[in-house]
Amino acid sequence: MSKLKVVSDKSLTNNSRIVGLLAQLEKINTESAESDSARYVTSKILHLAQSQEKTRREMTAKGSTGMEVLLSTLENTKDLQTTLNILSILVELVSAGGGRRASFLVAKGGSQILLQLLVNASKESPLNEELMVQIHSVLAKIGPKDKKFGVKARINGTLNITLNLVKQNLQNHRLVLPCLQLLRVYSANSVNSVSLGKNGVVELMFKIVGPFSKKNSGLMKVALDTLAALLKSKTNARRAVDRGYVQVLLTIYVDWHRHDNRHRHMLIRKGILQSLKSVTNIKLGRKAFIDANGMKILYNTSQECLAVRTLDPLVNTSSLIMRKCFPKNRLPLPTIKSSFHFQLPVIPVTGPVAQLYSLPPEVDDVVDESDDNDDTDLEAENETENEDDLDHHFKNDDIETDINKLKPQQEPGRTIEELKMYEHLFPELVDDFQDYDLISKEPKPLVFEGKVRGPIVVPTAGEESSGNSGSLRKGVVMKANVSPKGDKDDKKLTFMDMAKEDIKDNGRTLQQQQLGDQHRTTSSIHGLNNDIVKALDRITLQNIPSKTASGLTAGMKKDYSLPLTVVSCTKACPHVSTCGNVLFEGKAVQLGKLCCAGVETEDDEDTESTSSVEQASIDVSDGPTLHDSDLYIEIVKNTKSIPEYSEVAYPDYFGHIPPPFKEPILERPYGVQRTKIAQDIERLIYQSDIIDRVVYDLDNPNYTIPEEADILKFNSKFESGNLRKVIQIRKNEYDLILNSDINSNHYHQWFYFEVSGMRPGVAYRFNIINCEKSNSQFNYGMQPLMYSVQEALNARPWWTRVGTDICYYKNHFSRSSVAAGGQKGKSYYTITFTVSFPHKDDVCYFAYHYPYTYSTLQMHLQKLESAHNPQQIYFRKDVLCETLSGNSCPLVTITAMPESNYYEHICQFRNRPYVFLSARVHPGETNASWVMKGTLEYLMSNNPTAQSLRECYIFKIVPMLNPDGVINGNHRCSLSGEDLNRQWQSPNPDLHPTIYHAKGLLQYLAAVKRLPLVYCDYHGHSRKKNVFMYGCSIKETVWHTNDNATSCDIVEDVGYRTLPKILSQIAPAFCMSSCSFVVEKSKESTARVVVWREIGVQRSYTMESTLCGCDQGKYKGLQIGTRELEEMGAKFCTGLLRLKRLTSPLENNMPSSMLDFENELIGSSCKVTR
Repeated sequence: MSKLKVVSDKSLTNNSRIVGLLAQLEKINTESAESDSARYVTSKILHLAQSQEKTRREMTAKGSTGMEVLLSTLENTKDLQTTLNILSILVELVSAGGGRRASFLVAKGGSQILLQLLVNASKESPLNEELMVQIHSVLAKIGPKDKKFGVKARINGTLNITLNLVKQNLQNHRLVLPCLQLLRVYSANSVNSVSLGKNGVVELMFKIVGPFSKKNSGLMKVALDTLAALLKSKTNARRAVDRGYVQVLLTIYVDWHRHDNRHRHMLIRKGILQSLKSVTNIKLGRKAFIDANGMKILYNTSQECLAVRTLDPLVNTSSLIMRKCFPKNRLPLPTIKSSFHFQLPVIPVTGPVAQLYSLPPEVDDVVDESDDNDDTDLEAENETENEDDLDHHFKNDDIETDINKLKPQQEPGRTIEELKMYEHLFPELVDDFQDYDLISKEPKPLVFEGKVRGPIVVPTAGEESSGNSGSLRKGVVMKANVSPKGDKDDKKLTFMDMAKEDIKDNGRTLQQQQLGDQHRTTSSIHGLNNDIVKALDRITLQNIPSKTASGLTAGMKKDYSLPLTVVSCTKACPHVSTCGNVLFEGKAVQLGKLCCAGVETEDDEDTESTSSVEQASIDVSDGPTLHDSDLYIEIVKNTKSIPEYSEVAYPDYFGHIPPPFKEPILERPYGVQRTKIAQDIERLIYQSDIIDRVVYDLDNPNYTIPEEADILKFNSKFESGNLRKVIQIRKNEYDLILNSDINSNHYHQWFYFEVSGMRPGVAYRFNIINCEKSNSQFNYGMQPLMYSVQEALNARPWWTRVGTDICYYKNHFSRSSVAAGGQKGKSYYTITFTVSFPHKDDVCYFAYHYPYTYSTLQMHLQKLESAHNPQQIYFRKDVLCETLSGNSCPLVTITAMPESNYYEHICQFRNRPYVFLSARVHPGETNASWVMKGTLEYLMSNNPTAQSLRECYIFKIVPMLNPDGVINGNHRCSLSGEDLNRQWQSPNPDLHPTIYHAKGLLQYLAAVKRLPLVYCDYHGHSRKKNVFMYGCSIKETVWHTNDNATSCDIVEDVGYRTLPKILSQIAPAFCMSSCSFVVEKSKESTARVVVWREIGVQRSYTMESTLCGCDQGKYKGLQIGTRELEEMGAKFCTGLLRLKRLTSPLENNMPSSMLDFENELIGSSCKVTR
């Protein structure tokens, strides 16, 4: 029973005064008693209602009939005073009780009774002013709580009654005020608003609204609120524009702004702005606003308001109006399609790529077609973080509700015969290791029932013939016959042993690494075939022509090996031509510009400091240094790009090591977005100050870079680079335009470009003006990255977070309907940041996130291969397939070598469960590659825990699913112009070869009954913090549809939560609360869902890493760096080892206390909260 009901019952039992009075009133109604009695009783009730909250509460309590009695009396009485008493009671009730009591009155039918009373009262002559004031006051209070109030008012004919009252009593402010309040409620209904407009309500409002006056400010405020509501109707807005009221509003606003010196009438000033905001929702209104010099007026007044914090609502509303009225411009491009063209081997029949190819060549896909349906909900200064990120706050209509679709149903998709093409990529399942030099030199021979040992045939878990099942049983028996003591080497490490072994291992890491180098073989199982290696050896950078070498001295030679020697060069050197005339086999590779005269050495450095970069690189990890500048150059030569890049970016050549300092999430200064928008608006107001000069243009191959000293030079013609065009706006301000993904006209987010020609200490503002996402972590503390060549030469070769006054906001450029898929007025967004460079004539690089190129991956894989110990680690690098442009997609296999080539060791080797990992399907998510680097380095390390992990699993890894996209600077797509992570359901072998064959590998494993224990696809997330996972669960998906009855009937193994829970305990950057296991319809073609649903892998995940930083745990308040990302990759491996020990406790001789660990993990994490 509710509290209100209890109160009501108590009042009834006590026979309170109000209950008695209401009973008397009800009796008077039924007996049609004299009006004097009703008048007396209602006056008593009014007195109680005015003086006691208890009375008001009792009358509107649940179960009370007081409201029905009052309304019945009001409906039937003919006595004016009784009517006025009851109206006064209703005013008291709804005024003091907030919205609940107003809703209570509506539920009892109060709206209809009061509207009918208004109609009846209007027919009396003369009109009773008090009666009209009271009726309008109550209706204005309860109208907003009645969803059908506008329709009821129109049907009863009360719109014109109220309107005529205002027209006839303009000087009677006491009567006009409640009438205006009710007109505002009427106007919430668009039909009513138009009807009132036809009867002159807009003109009437402008008779009330006027210049500054200290009198009747309350009436002015209500009139402006009513006007703003009326002008939301396009019909009324056009009427206001036609009568010149936009100019009137601006004039009135300026008058109030000038005279309201003490800011006591801010609400009136805001009301005027709200009316302007409503009228400028239409194109005619925006044009009238511009013609009336509205931009300059609001700009000047808002700038004068900045000093007073309490006036921020005026500044923010002015900013919204100006941004909306800023004429929409087309991007200054010939086409918004990519600057680079790649002809597809097959054109899709449907989809955006098909539409792109079907467009006639004369179609202008840049032209602005914005209309009246512009976005009116422009973001305010205090946006909510992740406001449009629906990954965690799901829309119910996007959640898959079909249980049959949710249930994993293994679908072979391709026949066994077709899948046999992948057998060669699984040699670990058939190799007998007879020709390998394995660790266990003298294993105890196994007796084969008196027979001479022949060729070993070890069964795999996928072989199904009757003969094989016998062999499998035989193998088990032979295992059982092994001496109980066994070899000492067979003993597996426990958790305690691992801790001890970690200490011992540090001393022998280098020795094992050298031993591994000595025993390195050239077998195909360990690397590239000999022909490719020999070809790479032949390709070297030739000497620079003698005529250009004179100014370089010894420094230029080192440009192509170790960069640190360049420090010794003190003479000026030529620019691009000197570095770029290097030819090999018809193709040039050059490093970017670097003026050696500008290289600044540290004052306190000596000659020994030149090796500090190398030393720092070695100190970063315990394993071998994976960066090799010479090797990188060699690999770049074989990398195929659509623009045929011939330059190498210095950061990719020098390499990156994590900086030795923390980089906190940037605190955003208050009002920075408002300030930047104001500066953009100045472009329209003070056009003579704008330079508007193109300084970089990919679309114009004949474009020459200006030679003026004060102009920055830009470049993006290198692997993974993305910058299409640069326009100088002011002396130190530049607009930057990104290139869309190839065979697409959007996906602008990834950027990577070079800047030179800067002056130190000057604040340069960069605006990237064609971003598309509606929000970004740039609004919440993320900074872009910068790499300084000067800093690298001074032993600081790292990317650092830079920039101040960073924000992300909607701008005045818009896409055409062709580009926006039929939507008009779709605006672009701007990332803006300001940077001061520390060095003169430096060469700096900016990037959205830490770059990780395809050539870098190939270099890292080669270095890992060359440094590993082949006696201990089974490492194989294959080519999964070729991409559309002819680049190879690497496939890596990592596990532990068998202890010997004897039966039981090979049997254990082959029957290790698989873990399948992939990354970088989206090129712009470079953090995924850094996480993958951490995983690969850990798996290849000499750490005893890593050895245990290798002994537990066979890892199949596709470290880069989209090489072409990465190479060509795409953000999301491959060369097919499609998001490859939406192609897993039906990948096309011609358009999506990497997805087709990666899925084929998984289908092959399913076919031979070797389903992976875990599949994980590494990604990056642009609008969330921390690292987290998406998984797949039928029960949780159904639960999110609010069908609790159905979800309770589903029985599901909750083991999918174990790995994320483990990671949340061991990985500082991982956040369990951000994880989700809901399957959305929009994600049904992603790797995670398809591998779960079609392949049947229960633990199928997407692991998302933030591009920004962390808001929990050890790294709370810090931006994420490559050290943390690589750590996450290593911790993922540790989590897999724990998962293995939890899922196979007996096999690992775990203590009994650990056997319940998984159940505890699952139990603590399966409480789903709304």
